[in-house]
This record gives sequence, structure tokens and C-alpha cells, in this order.
Amino acid sequence: MSLWKNAPIDSRAHAAVAANGLDYRVIDTADRAEFDPYLQAEMRGFLAGEQTDEQIGGARDGLSFRRFIGVYDPASAHPEQPVGTVNSWVTDVTLPGGRTLPMWAVSGVTVAPTHRRKGIARAMLEGELRTAADAGLAIAGLTVSEATIYGRFGFSPATYATDWRIDTRRAAWVGPRPDGRLDFVSRERLRDELADLHGRIRTARPGEIEAWPGLWRRMSGLVPGQQDAQKLRAVRYADPAGATRGLVVYRLADEGEDFTKHELQVHYLLSETADAYAALWRFVLEHDLVSVVQASLRSVDEPVRWMIADQRGAHVTTSEHGWLRILDVPTVLGARTYACAASLTLRVTDPLGFADGTWTLEIDGEGAPTVRPTDAEPDVTLSVNALSSLVLGGVRASVLSAAGLLAAERHSAVAMDRAFASVDTPFLSLWY
Repeated sequence: MSLWKNAPIDSRAHAAVAANGLDYRVIDTADRAEFDPYLQAEMRGFLAGEQTDEQIGGARDGLSFRRFIGVYDPASAHPEQPVGTVNSWVTDVTLPGGRTLPMWAVSGVTVAPTHRRKGIARAMLEGELRTAADAGLAIAGLTVSEATIYGRFGFSPATYATDWRIDTRRAAWVGPRPDGRLDFVSRERLRDELADLHGRIRTARPGEIEAWPGLWRRMSGLVPGQQDAQKLRAVRYADPAGATRGLVVYRLADEGEDFTKHELQVHYLLSETADAYAALWRFVLEHDLVSVVQASLRSVDEPVRWMIADQRGAHVTTSEHGWLRILDVPTVLGARTYACAASLTLRVTDPLGFADGTWTLEIDGEGAPTVRPTDAEPDVTLSVNALSSLVLGGVRASVLSAAGLLAAERHSAVAMDRAFASVDTPFLSLWY
């Protein structure tokens, strides 16, 4: 078993909730009497209905590799169900240059509405960060349902995502028409091919993380008790040599009484090549009996915008998605490559202390960095939040400076823009 899963309980978090009469403990995932009520509470926290035994079993099988923390109220009418939940594990995150770094992934953060204002969220999240730092992790990450919570703990958006709603009558296909073939695939094959394809391409874009088997089972509709699983369809694109280069998972929904006006909902579209990307987008946009294509969690620079006749036929909204939190500045800044040579002294402020300090970042002509502590006057002063947003290269220092989130002379902010820029736009294709 991974050492991080056996990390000791955080004593400060335990003491913080104990002051309010609560109990903070690591969950034994092998004990169904303890783990199943935990899973019910976590699902309740995300406003899901009561889960059946079959659904709980599916969740248990897909998530038991993680480390789970529960906060319990012994005086509750149901003391076996936690009033606060969080789970975590170690996975790789891709940095600019195709390099990866182990990351403490945080998920399932909930606090029961009956137990707010008792310091539960703070105890859990600060406990997670201390546990990660003690385990030697240099960075933590999460995706969020409530964006106003996590900034106080040093997390900040580093990748953004778009949601698309496309009127197929206006969005006539004008893009490439690749050779190769499209075929429907079974759920079992889809699960395996998603894992294989994502594993091959996840280092191509900064911000992507290593996935886990339970995700692909759910994406393929193979989790016991999964709602609407029978409505999922999947198509693969194979190149002329027969190799799978892309996959799309989707479902169809009725658009009222007119059978010709279905909505096609793209759940996931993954492509290794430009041909696969074009062929799969053309497939969904030209699907019979479909008037609207909806696709969520897409990149901010989707090429499909330039593959349709009328760009105004696509309604696109953008939101933050992947949040990062640097814990060890030299390790994180030293793990990526940069776009050009630069010499910058960075003063990083961190109220929680993990990343606080001043460092000189020297980047040679090949984009290779050297990071060392210094007492020199800083060129740039910024919070750990701001640095966490900048590290993947999708957010510009000059923009944060204009927003009052970074202090630097114009030339230093521009130098940071140039050096930190990523050729590949940061993107995270999944929730965790």
C-alpha cells in the first residue's frame, strides 16, 4: 500500500475539531460498516439522493484506493455518518515541457449544513496540506463546486474550461474530412481504450492529471447502479493503420415533441491526432436527428471554432476548472521548462507558511531553470495563490499585475509572461 495512504492523522486538525466536540479520523476503507456511511454522507454533501446498496458498492470499488478523512459528531442522531468529508491521493500532474510532478489530489470536500461555522472545512483542508507537505509533495490540486472557499487556503485557478452549445443548423461543417474510420465500441472496450488513449496523451498538455480505473468505468457506464448508463454511446476513430486515435462518449436527449430535434450531449471527447479530433467533431455535429450539440469541459482554445461555417452558431461559456496550490516553490518551479531565458527574483507570501520566501529563478537559453533562496530585493512580489495560477503558463503575470494581485515593474511582469508562457494551452479534461 502507498505510504501516503498510511500517513498519520494530522494532530492539529484533530485538536481543532475536538475543541467543538467533534472527532477527526482516517476511514478504514476495508470496513464497510465505516466506509459505506461515509460514502452516503459525501454524496449527500453534493446534493445527490440516497444511494442504493448497489450504487454504494460501485463507489466503494472505484474509490477505495484513496485516503479518506471523516469528521464525526458523537452527539448526532446518526453518529456513524460524518458531518465533514475529504479524500485524497497522489497522482501526476503535467507541467509545461511535458514533465510531470507528483501532486496531492484533494476531492470530496463536504460539510453538513447542520454543522457549518464549526471550523470543519478549515481543519480538513489545512490538515490535507500539512499531510501532503509532510509526505514530501510539492503541490496540491483540486476541482471545485464552490469557487469561493479555496482561495483562503492558497489554491488558485490554473486551468480554465469551456462549455459549448452548438446549433447544428448554423454550424455546417467546413473543417477537414480525414481518412480513417469511425466505429461504435462496446462499454468494456471503451473502458480499456479510454485508459490507454488518455495514458498516451496526458503529458501533451499542462494541467492534465493521471486518471484512475474507476473513472473510466464510470465514463463507460460500467459502475453498478449507474443512472442512465444504458443511454451512453461511444465511437472511436481509427487511423488508416487501424490504431485508435480518438474516442467520443455521448448520449442523446429528446428536444420535446419534434423527433428530429434531439440534443447530443458530449460527455467526453479525447483525441491523439488532429485527424481524430476533426473526424469526431464532424460526427457529432452531423449526427442524424440532432439540432443541438452540447459539450462541457472543453479547452479554451478549441479548434472546432474554426471548423464550423458560422461561429455565432456556438454559444461558449468559460469558467475556472483546475486549481493548484504550491507547497514547495523550488521543486515546482524547477520541475517545468520555460519559453525563454530570464532572471527573476520572486518574493512569495503564504500565510500558511508552506511556500513563503524569496527565490531567484535563473532560466538558461534552453529553458532549463535553477531555483535558489536569496536575500536579494525581489523583482516580483506575489502570493502563493498568484504563483499557483501562473505555474502552468495559462495565466499571465501582467494580467495579475493589472488586477492588483502581483507587484512588479512592467518589464519584470512582461519578462515573466514570456518565460512562463506555454506552447500548449493548459487544460484539465476531467473532474476529480
